[in-house]
Amino acid sequence: MPHSITRREFVMATSAAGVAAFGLPPQTQADDAKTLRFIMRNDLRVLDPMWTTAYVTRNHGYMVFDTLFALDAKFQPQPQMVGDYSISADKLVYTFTLRDGLSFHDSQPVRAADCVASLKRWMARDSVGQTLASITDEMTGGDGKTFSIRLKEPFPLLLAGLSGAF
Repeated sequence: MPHSITRREFVMATSAAGVAAFGLPPQTQADDAKTLRFIMRNDLRVLDPMWTTAYVTRNHGYMVFDTLFALDAKFQPQPQMVGDYSISADKLVYTFTLRDGLSFHDSQPVRAADCVASLKRWMARDSVGQTLASITDEMTGGDGKTFSIRLKEPFPLLLAGLSGAF
């Protein structure tokens, strides 16, 4: 008994034949090779990643804002805004020096005091930050490029927490 073709099968067959006859459409490319075009799946309604859990805001934040540390290809924290850092032998004092050339959108330099204020803001909202805040004895930083965090007890996840690994 002959098989009759369904409408769905007909459309699939003619679509496949069209692709085979004319080839695939060329990939579109940006006019400038340095242009990154990113289409978010949701509208970006909040720009501050500290005040929302929306992934679209988090992703936007990682593309726009710098962090003190970032994860490398092996998921190890590496300095991003930090140029140099040291950890005391007892693992209670972390000292960070910002790299040269960091500035805000208005060309004002990023200061250690700005980092301390941002860390305090992060510690109030983030679960890792709250844990770190509970064992932080003191954070100091002034108009220069160096700030420090003194802990009450060792916290081996400090650098990972500053990198946003959690």
